[in-house]
Amino acid sequence: MRLALCAALGVGGATIAGALLGFAFRRVSLSLRAVTMGAAAGVMFAAAAVGLLLPVFECRLAYLWLPCGAVCGGLCLCGCERLLRRWECGRPGETDEARRRLLLFVLAIALHNLPEGLAAGVGFGTDRQALALSVALGIALQNLPEGMVVVAPLLAAGFSPAKTLLIACGTGVSEIVGTLLGYWTVSLSGAILPFALSFAGGCMLFVIVDDMLPMAREDGRGRRAGFAFLGGFCGMLIVCDLLS
Repeated sequence: MRLALCAALGVGGATIAGALLGFAFRRVSLSLRAVTMGAAAGVMFAAAAVGLLLPVFECRLAYLWLPCGAVCGGLCLCGCERLLRRWECGRPGETDEARRRLLLFVLAIALHNLPEGLAAGVGFGTDRQALALSVALGIALQNLPEGMVVVAPLLAAGFSPAKTLLIACGTGVSEIVGTLLGYWTVSLSGAILPFALSFAGGCMLFVIVDDMLPMAREDGRGRRAGFAFLGGFCGMLIVCDLLS
C-alpha cells in the first residue's frame, strides 16, 4: 500500500512538476515538443506492453481477456471524449465564457489522466512490483512534457498564473485518485486482474495513438518524433529489464 501511495503521489506530482517547468519555458518550440512527446509516447508504449499487457498471458483465458479488456479501455476513453464534446456543444448560451472554458479544460484533462492513474495503480495490485514501478515511471515521464505544453495556451487564453497552476494541480489530483482506485479494485478481487490489466493497457495505448503521437507529428515533424519514440521505447525496455 505504501508503495502504491508513493507511486500515486509521484505520478500526479509529475504533472504539477511539468506545469511548473512550463512557467519557466513558456514558449516551447514545436521541435522540442515533437521530441518530448514522441519520447514520452515510446516510454508509455513499452511500459504498457511489458508492465500491463504481457502479464495477462500468465492468467487463464488470456486470449479472451486481452482483446476484450483493451477494446473496453479504448471505448471508455472514446466515449468520455464524445460525452465531453457533446456537453460542450450543448451549452452555447453560457455567459461566463472564461469559466466555461476553464471547466471544460479541467474535465478534459481529468478524463485523460484518470485512466492513466488507473493503469499505474492496477500494477501495484499484483505481485509484480518491479513492472508496476516501470508503468508508473513511464506515466510520470509522460506527464512532465504534458504539463509543460498546457501552460502556454492557458496563459495565452487569459488565465492568470495562479489559476493555471490550480488547473495543473487539479489534473494531477485526478491521476492520484485513479492510481489508488486501480490499486484498491485489484486488491479487493484478484479475479478481475486480467481484465483490469488489459483495460488499463488499452487506455494507455489509446492515449498514445489518439493524443500523443498526433501532437508530436504536428507541422511535419514526424521524423523527429519517430526517432524520439524509438529512443523512448528502447530506453524503457532496458529499464524494465533492469527492474525485473
